[in-house]
Amino acid sequence: MSMIRDLRAVVRPTLRKSHVSCDYGPNSARTPVPSSVVDCAVYRDGRRASDHVSPREALDKVRAAGEGFVWIGLHEPSEQEFSGIAEVFGLHPLAVEDAVQAHQRPKLERYDDSLFTVFKTIRYVEHAELTATSEVVETGEVMVFTGRRFVITVRHGGHGSLRALRHRLEDNPELLAKGPSAVLHAIADQVVDDYLAVTDALQDDIDEVEIDVFSAAQGRGQGRSGRSGGDAGRIYQLKREVLEFKRAVSPLLRPMQLLSERPMRVVDPEIQKYFRDVADHVARVHEQVVGFDDLLNSILQANLAQATVVQNEDMRKITAWAAIFAVPTMITGVYGMNFDHMPELHWRFGYPTVLVGMVLVCFAIHRGFRRNGWI
Repeated sequence: MSMIRDLRAVVRPTLRKSHVSCDYGPNSARTPVPSSVVDCAVYRDGRRASDHVSPREALDKVRAAGEGFVWIGLHEPSEQEFSGIAEVFGLHPLAVEDAVQAHQRPKLERYDDSLFTVFKTIRYVEHAELTATSEVVETGEVMVFTGRRFVITVRHGGHGSLRALRHRLEDNPELLAKGPSAVLHAIADQVVDDYLAVTDALQDDIDEVEIDVFSAAQGRGQGRSGRSGGDAGRIYQLKREVLEFKRAVSPLLRPMQLLSERPMRVVDPEIQKYFRDVADHVARVHEQVVGFDDLLNSILQANLAQATVVQNEDMRKITAWAAIFAVPTMITGVYGMNFDHMPELHWRFGYPTVLVGMVLVCFAIHRGFRRNGWI
């Protein structure tokens, strides 16, 4: 239970200032650090042991000591910047290409003695009002290369920083001593916890749209104009954002299941069991997102049905008024044919009698339509 508390404490967000970076280059110990390198260090017994060393030096130190690991963090590296690190750590070219190019679906791939994991990060975009063009969720990516003696994280996008996570792990040496798999678990847990926060925010948006749609329907049913916020454009835009969220969550189910169930050489057995918690959370988020999608389908259909009802009501009103005006039109049309022999054509009171008759007939028809709810 104490291990669970430690793991959960690590992935809860806190903010601390970043420090320490490493030098870059397979053969040089003091070459300039590229802009893509966020942080780099050697960890031994769960504590930061070496700073300001090149990737090759860091890996050599770990191999010479026979313990510890290297953790390098990068943000949107170019192919040239990443090629040196990939050569030092023997990363597979296919995985390196995916890490540089980004726009990958969540997955887990095994290459010899290393794992390549892709996570989609999700951030909820705050907005004052949901419109037909509102951006609700923003996606990014975190790629993790995990070996027996190293962890290399490659992040794409403007959010999902791992800086605070690194510091939280450094504050928990007992957990960090479990090796690279502890870092992989912490990253997965943080990403999925962010999913849970986004689902709560999306639920509020969907509830708002749902209330707008059905309160507008109720207002029309009671003879009021109702609110017009639940339009199809807003619903469709929200559905697109939910679909983007779904594409980030659904492919992650299988990788988390594999990490929690299948023994892997680079994953510590004590850490592996805690991937079950992450897998459960992913399954929960997936169910919620699928439910959001289905609910939005229902809301959209209800909105379209309401639009059809409104159109039918308008057509009924138009038809009713057309029927009312058809009577005087018909009578005036008949008397406008100018025949010599027509009923009451030369009668003194013929004209007012016809007018009164038209008014009475129109009133009777109007009263009938109003009684039936057509007007």
